Amino acid sequence: MHHDQSRLRALLHAIIERLCQRHQLTLSLAVCLCLGLPAHAKYISPSLHISSYDISAVVASDANTNNVNISDVNINDASSENSINTPAHKTLTKQSSIQKSFTQQPQTTENVANVNSLAPTSGGQVTLSEPSLYALLDAEFAADRDDTARALTIYKQQSFKQDATAVFERALSLSLRNESVEDSLRFAKTWQDQNPDHVPAWFYVAHLALRAHDYELAGESLNRILSYDPRADLSEILIGIYPSTDEDKRELLAALQPIDSEQNASLSVLKAGLLYQFNEPEVAIVHIDRALARQPDYVPFITLRADILRKTEPSEAVIHYISQARLRNPDSKSLYLYEIRYLLDLKQSEQAWQLLLDAHERFVDDEEITLLAALVSLDVEEYASADQLLNMLAKSPAYLDQAYYYLGISAERQQRFEQAKHYLNGVMQEDLVLEARRKVVSFELLNDDVEAAIATLEKLRKDFSVFAPDSFVMQADILWQQNEADEALRLLTRAARKYPNNEMLLFARVQLLDDKNDYIVKRTLLNHLQTLDPTNLSYQLSYAQLLLANERSSEQGLALATSIIQIRYDDPRYDNELHLQALNILAADALATEDYQQVIDYLQTPYDVFPTLRSGTLLLRAYQGLGNNDKVEALLADLQQRFSFGQRNINDRIQLY
Repeated sequence: MHHDQSRLRALLHAIIERLCQRHQLTLSLAVCLCLGLPAHAKYISPSLHISSYDISAVVASDANTNNVNISDVNINDASSENSINTPAHKTLTKQSSIQKSFTQQPQTTENVANVNSLAPTSGGQVTLSEPSLYALLDAEFAADRDDTARALTIYKQQSFKQDATAVFERALSLSLRNESVEDSLRFAKTWQDQNPDHVPAWFYVAHLALRAHDYELAGESLNRILSYDPRADLSEILIGIYPSTDEDKRELLAALQPIDSEQNASLSVLKAGLLYQFNEPEVAIVHIDRALARQPDYVPFITLRADILRKTEPSEAVIHYISQARLRNPDSKSLYLYEIRYLLDLKQSEQAWQLLLDAHERFVDDEEITLLAALVSLDVEEYASADQLLNMLAKSPAYLDQAYYYLGISAERQQRFEQAKHYLNGVMQEDLVLEARRKVVSFELLNDDVEAAIATLEKLRKDFSVFAPDSFVMQADILWQQNEADEALRLLTRAARKYPNNEMLLFARVQLLDDKNDYIVKRTLLNHLQTLDPTNLSYQLSYAQLLLANERSSEQGLALATSIIQIRYDDPRYDNELHLQALNILAADALATEDYQQVIDYLQTPYDVFPTLRSGTLLLRAYQGLGNNDKVEALLADLQQRFSFGQRNINDRIQLY
């Protein structure tokens, strides 16, 4: 064996002299794979770097390619506060692994040779040769030229030879990057069957089986691992495999139930998380307590137990549990934030604020905590505390804009409008600047300074061209409020020429057009908008309003408005304002046909919950039509009190628009 390696190394020197500079690093990897030595050199190809043997790196790297993370049930927290360390980790990390991330690449369409045909098939004892250096060089050059199908075929063939663990891992890494998870699992399982004593392969197969939703095989693999070491660290295997559908979750739970997880924290907490999601908190608490018995101060386990307790215990008991855990782990920011968030969920803002101040004292340099403390201070109207915290935050360049924005909000709530304008004008962060300038414009209009408001908008679109359409719409709204509707329409028309397919500008222009006099233009624009966004309910409602304004009880118009009021409140498309607008449109049409009771059926309850002037005037006309004088007098008094509404306004308000 030593003589063979000496000859091989002599051959290598000869090969190296003949190879060009570009291929030297690829050769380095192939040599290391062939000799079973770690390759420390960096190389050009998209291949992975083989080094010391650690199974966790393979699974953790592979998890980066999966969108579903086990952290959904707090099983694997990336927090640096805690880490899972068990005796099994030291036992199992003697085997080989892949150290670099498996960056997902587009899957090749060419079918690679059947993995099952690559393993030796004879029934007797087979003597295998070692991997061929030339074959590995060929595979690496193929990978370097992005001929992954050839590289994979060669690597898979060579991986079934003697002492080819590193070759197997290189083949698996390429497979994960270029093939489906099912293909990778099939290859890993075949290799594991050929090498039954290679412990890391058990982990590979378990992880890939979980990812491929082959829960029967996953259960068998996990059971095998735990039979080898009941305390084996499974945390890396479980990263990125949490099912997204209830059916898969049930299958996974069914596969895990027969496995004895009493001594394994990772598996216990996975079972607890699944049982919690299936609303079996009494059983879930048993499993999470087993995990905590092994690692009593591991924060993700603590917070999962708190989540489970929230389903079975009163809030005081949950707060007591999490508070005690926080006191045992005083440096855990996560536990502070969990308790604060829970207190806010319970509407206990004062208690959350006090705890935030404590957290700020402990984590004095933590800007996230400082900002959160400032925001809750604003929420509980402790403006002095909020201003102090925000001024501290303003010293950080990364938080300057947020500090200025919320200092402006604080000044606004204290009715210090000039001070609010000063801070809000200083906001330059793109995701905050539009709302900040919108508030400045409202302050200018509050002072009847229309010119200053328009100047603010002109400066906004000069400094931030991305918000130019928004600024044009706001400026048109100001002109409309100043009874300059024609000028507003001209402004939007000019802006639309500059931004021809901007839906915001087109829709703002539509809303300024008259339903009857501009019917053709308005209908054309609305049809265009619905082509751009067929699911937009605002466009549909505006179109329904246009149709009903020009044809009483238009079937299409009524159908569109009715479809909007039929959207349930728990539907993601539900919008309370659009719902009320649709009711008003339907009520106005019913009023035009003198169906007064229908108007009341549409609007009485919405008006009681969320009164608006338009709904109120429609209801008033309906009660007048029915001759219900008591209702008329009561509703008129309510309108006068709420909206300074007089009898002379009624006829002006009952119009479709």
